[in-house]
Amino acid sequence: MKNQNLLVASITLLFIMLWVPLGQCDFLVNHWMKIGTYSIPFIGIGLFAFREKELSPKSNLRFLSLLMLVAYVIHQFEEHWVDIYGNVYAFYTFNNNFILTNLGEPNSAIRPLTRESIFIINTSLVWLIGTLAILRSPKHLFPFFAMAGIIAVNGFVHIIAGVATQAYNPGLLTSVLIFIPLYFWLAAKLRHSTENYRRLVIGGLIWAIIAHVIMVAGLLAANWFRIIPEFIYWVVLIVWSILPIAIFRNHKNNNGIQSSRRLTV
Repeated sequence: MKNQNLLVASITLLFIMLWVPLGQCDFLVNHWMKIGTYSIPFIGIGLFAFREKELSPKSNLRFLSLLMLVAYVIHQFEEHWVDIYGNVYAFYTFNNNFILTNLGEPNSAIRPLTRESIFIINTSLVWLIGTLAILRSPKHLFPFFAMAGIIAVNGFVHIIAGVATQAYNPGLLTSVLIFIPLYFWLAAKLRHSTENYRRLVIGGLIWAIIAHVIMVAGLLAANWFRIIPEFIYWVVLIVWSILPIAIFRNHKNNNGIQSSRRLTV
């Protein structure tokens, strides 16, 4: 219990330092994706550490949670650092042009999607939920399935947008090559991990779909229609990211211990 409390305190401090950035707001807003990319080797240490332990639900579910987080950081590299054409921070420009074109004001100086919002979206709906999935597994499975859901929904959004526009969008390549294969592999791998598997999968997808609705609707409400301050939008994103720790708390893996054979990675 003491170690668990220390871990929770460390994670809380990490996100406080991200969101109350000690005078480094501009640096974090513009370079957070670089921090994520350079953290991959350190996350990799955790991957190998969990992988080397005995093949138990605890090590394997946390291993898979870490794997999802690494996959998403790679996706963020393509979206927000350098896309396949070498464009830097391409998601910011691409999506603002997309929003403004569809709102009928392509030449507007307004940028509905701000870099500050991109920072909060990615550190809450990805980094935070990914961290909660690692922290809560295997005792509480819903954060894990919520993280898997955000991978699936985001991947399909990129693919649908690519098909609809018949053009590349930042994040499309990693959605096709990593996100969708990873999600279906995880779905197959964990099919027998819990009696409530189907409910957790559906719940995770619903949570992720609503997260995307909040992401878009809140953005327009804050930065286009000016209905709410942008910081309220950020608070809603963070609250929605924390919510999975309160959902399906009694849905554990079978008997609290799933066979190593079924969960072998």
